[in-house]
Amino acid sequence: MGTTTVMSIHSRVGWMITCLACLFAELTTFSTWRASAAGEQPPGPDRFAVTTRYYTDYVWWLTDWGNNQVTCTLNVDHDGMPTQGEVFSICGKPLYDQWIATQPCPPDGTCTGLYFQLMKTMPAQKQMVVSMPPPVVWVSLDGCSLYHSTFKCDALPTLVLTGEEPMAGQHITGLAGRMDGRPFSCDALCQVDLAPTSNNGMLLEFWANSSYGDSSVLFEARVRVAASLDPTDHSWYVDVLSSQWRGAPLAGCSQIWDSFPPVGGLPDWLSTPDLATDLATHVPYGYLAATMIKNGAVDGSACSDGGLSDNGMASQCGIDLAQHAVTDWQNSFDGIIFGTAQHTGIPARLLKSIFSRESQFWPGVSADHLEAGLGQMTSGGADTTLLWNQPFFEQFCPSALDGAICDRGYAQLSSKQQDTLRNALVSSVDASCPDCDLGIDLDRTRNSVDVFANTLVANCEQAGMIIHNTYGAAAGASASFEDLWRFTLVNYHSGPGCLTLAIWETKRLEEPLDWSHLSSHFTTACQGALDYVNYVSAASP
Repeated sequence: MGTTTVMSIHSRVGWMITCLACLFAELTTFSTWRASAAGEQPPGPDRFAVTTRYYTDYVWWLTDWGNNQVTCTLNVDHDGMPTQGEVFSICGKPLYDQWIATQPCPPDGTCTGLYFQLMKTMPAQKQMVVSMPPPVVWVSLDGCSLYHSTFKCDALPTLVLTGEEPMAGQHITGLAGRMDGRPFSCDALCQVDLAPTSNNGMLLEFWANSSYGDSSVLFEARVRVAASLDPTDHSWYVDVLSSQWRGAPLAGCSQIWDSFPPVGGLPDWLSTPDLATDLATHVPYGYLAATMIKNGAVDGSACSDGGLSDNGMASQCGIDLAQHAVTDWQNSFDGIIFGTAQHTGIPARLLKSIFSRESQFWPGVSADHLEAGLGQMTSGGADTTLLWNQPFFEQFCPSALDGAICDRGYAQLSSKQQDTLRNALVSSVDASCPDCDLGIDLDRTRNSVDVFANTLVANCEQAGMIIHNTYGAAAGASASFEDLWRFTLVNYHSGPGCLTLAIWETKRLEEPLDWSHLSSHFTTACQGALDYVNYVSAASP
């Protein structure tokens, strides 16, 4: 690993925001504290540094077997032989084609073609120009409390914009932007008193100006302020869609779809309760009872049939006998499910319902299918996760492949490398452990909850893109928030083919894109999605 010396290039851009008028006088739907008019577009980040990178230079010779003549010299800065791309770009296509066609030497020792030999290594350094972290602006709310993945307020609340300067010795000189097209400027801490908006909310564009002489990029937020639909409830409900949000997790996948959740909060099946203990269920799962009897967690000898029917499932006596253990087991993961929902935004009750349907909370490999874990991940499901959830891919990939390979992105990996990653991901959620109590690795089970939450995020992305490609707009413009979750469950359970065909048929018939219409267009092979979604979207597992 090299070391780096940083020398700032103070590349300043002279500019100023022209004050136009006080925002209070111009706006009738909202007001701001210390806000005045300003309208120019931000110049954007303009900060760089020169870095000196110290590394080892590897000098390779591409040599002809026939006459031992060096045909090309390559200098590379990494361990291992030069890559195919380096050979092509440095040595040219003719030598690349000759090298790539070279076969291993035959037993008689007569070698032909080209081969590499390492000539020497030596310390080296080079200057690099890199961009430095720009200023940012964060969005939060004041005067509201979290309620069913929305924000409930007793009075009209305040939106807070906070500028942040990461460069030492510099500071935010002010914030500026536009609210529904009307310009404003304010100090590094800007408080916006919100007023009721339409169902589509109001658009807020904003940026930070720095003493360094540049600005942040242009950020956006869409904010909806709506009165309760219940005439006896005098609260206000606020929802925010912005990459710059700082606060409790927003409704799961709302930003992916650019979709506000229902006014007043999410339905029970898409909610996260206030406490982990509120996730508790008491369902007499027959498969779980049978599995616990087979693995010795429950002694079935009190039943005349040992607690098991001839088909291997739990008999009624076995279900009754195992109920206490079954209840304890199905609730033993509630704490980690709740915690995962807190940092991912994926609804806790949704996660638990999926685990209930997929595995009845037994996280081993399915005996009948190549599915593993609480959410029964398949190779195809792993492919979706790695392809459609880029942050998760970047985190997971180095655990199975070299970091430099991971930099290419999942789609650019070879088939063998993708297969390695898929197998590693499925294996990571398979808690089967012959040497563990009950044959289950509980630590791996707990760790897998986050994997399945990220798998749902990936399915949100894929389902949203299918709708976007079909209708030419963000998914939230075509379907309701609840139905977008139902469509995501179709994608998770039955795959993008089933979802795409149903969406195409709905559009062809010019029907509304809602669950009632779309679910009537599943092909015979996709009919299982209907029962699956109806089960998971029930009020409780």
